[in-house]
Amino acid sequence: MPLAAASNRRPSRAPRRLVSRFAAAAGVTVLGLFLGACATSGDPTPGEARVGMEAEAPFAGAIRPEVSGLHGAVVAGHPLAAAAGYEVLRAGGNATDAAVTMAGVLAVVRPHMNGVGGDAFALFLDAREGQVEALNASGRAGALATPAWFEARGRQTMPGSGPMSVTVPGAVSAWAAALERHGTISLARALEPAIRLAEEGFVVTATLAEDLAGATRLNPAGQDLYAPGGEPLRAGQVLRNPALGRTLRILARDGPSAMYGGEIGEALASFLEAEGGALRVEDFAVHSAAWEAPLVLDLLGRQVHTTAPSSQGFVLLQTLGIVEALGWEGLGRGPGASLSPGVLHALVEAKKLAFADRDRWLADPAHVGVPVDRLLDRTYLAERAALITAQAAEERTAGFGEPLDEGSPAEGDGDTVYLMAVDADGNAVSWIQSLFSSFGSGLVEPTTGIVLQNRGAGFTLQPGHPNQVAPGKRPFHTLMATLVTDAGGAFEIAIGTPGGHGQSQTVAQGILHLLLSDRSPQEAVEAPRFRSEDGRVLLIEDRYPAAFRDALAQRGHELRVRSGWTAPFGNLQIIRRTEGGVLRTGADMRREGAALAY
Repeated sequence: MPLAAASNRRPSRAPRRLVSRFAAAAGVTVLGLFLGACATSGDPTPGEARVGMEAEAPFAGAIRPEVSGLHGAVVAGHPLAAAAGYEVLRAGGNATDAAVTMAGVLAVVRPHMNGVGGDAFALFLDAREGQVEALNASGRAGALATPAWFEARGRQTMPGSGPMSVTVPGAVSAWAAALERHGTISLARALEPAIRLAEEGFVVTATLAEDLAGATRLNPAGQDLYAPGGEPLRAGQVLRNPALGRTLRILARDGPSAMYGGEIGEALASFLEAEGGALRVEDFAVHSAAWEAPLVLDLLGRQVHTTAPSSQGFVLLQTLGIVEALGWEGLGRGPGASLSPGVLHALVEAKKLAFADRDRWLADPAHVGVPVDRLLDRTYLAERAALITAQAAEERTAGFGEPLDEGSPAEGDGDTVYLMAVDADGNAVSWIQSLFSSFGSGLVEPTTGIVLQNRGAGFTLQPGHPNQVAPGKRPFHTLMATLVTDAGGAFEIAIGTPGGHGQSQTVAQGILHLLLSDRSPQEAVEAPRFRSEDGRVLLIEDRYPAAFRDALAQRGHELRVRSGWTAPFGNLQIIRRTEGGVLRTGADMRREGAALAY
């Protein structure tokens, strides 16, 4: 849902080496304005700048009970998905088996956020090989999708919804590719829980009922499912989608070929052509997911791994690398620590610099050059860090390259799901799956029950832009996945969140809560958060004390304070392996996160 329209989802309560491989809780009580030698004015240099931490009261602890285990753990964006993944682990399946099973369930129980008609990215840590690899299962534009094709239909900008906004859905290719490469069970086995829930139905939660308010904008087939008679389903009612159940049975029987050139793909292509879209069955037939090397950042004795373009993952590494270039000295560590206003200011300003680079360069590297090595170069990040002062910047430009006229790319509503799994052998999966906007394109294909994404909205029609739409091209993606390995290359942290442009910001905060403040995953998930918007606007949760917020306002940030536990700040999920092999989890109450471990 749009940020301006977001309402509270929970009641308010008080208490490598930096290279690419492919080339606060409530408790801060002392006002502080530190960023390096922030008592002085002017731009700090990387060698002089330091981000500081002020004295503070101990962290109050988590509200939700912590879920921990010794053998395996799962976290997902819905309790039914977490339960399904947990059952797979207990039955002897591995992390990938559990992840794909959860992805299938989420495609049913969070239908406005993800599904068979959406896309996916994921990271996989193979404990035996000691390697992390990435899976890009985002779809491509159709062969007809030239700028001229859109302009001939009266478009001066890319459509945000409707049939022309749909690219080939890639989620099914992710499910199949993941199991083939890393799994031990069949796709048919992994889809059994999802099929049962689609056919038998499941109970609509209060959160889903709130989200279904937008179902009235769907086409007739969608309204029949989610807002029958013009009334969105209410909490406590049962939602069934027998057409989707049949689709999942076909996928279980025939595999991904049913989607990519077979009867499901044919049905979707015929529907979209009749509606005026650019996709044809041939576009489905040539789709495939891509295995890629992740991008990696050395940070505080660990390695942070994330997804490469066409994912925005590199902005997370830029943000952390820029803050690190300011210096960690003065950051007191240990239980009870909180990120200070100075640290928060540094994160916000680093985000602005990273996003300026992202908006200039992020695109499909199969079609244009994306200078990731330069963007992640240590010297370059130090140069960017030197631009940060004690005052919030109104705007930033890319560090290099000719300026572009177009601003930030289109954003969905942050309606995405996240899931993760770790098994007894130390294998780990961090997975994100999405339609982009709530209910994607606004179209449900009636014979399959599939909600179609609107990822094409991430393109631009601007001539010469790296992200200009083109046949067979993947659009700009905010979707990103993250894993952290320890000094020996073994699994330490899986972390991720929905949230569109907020994803990298939320993950960066979570990582620093874990690594600097030594918080438990559940404490890190529940810590109050920020989300930097355009200009100096900073959304911030009211669980930060007034003194903390005053310190940020004095730095020039224009605060928009939010109460309660609300969706604009994401749905952070964490699994962390700690001493003795203990798996500790964090599941966010801002949406419907749930964790299980044994």
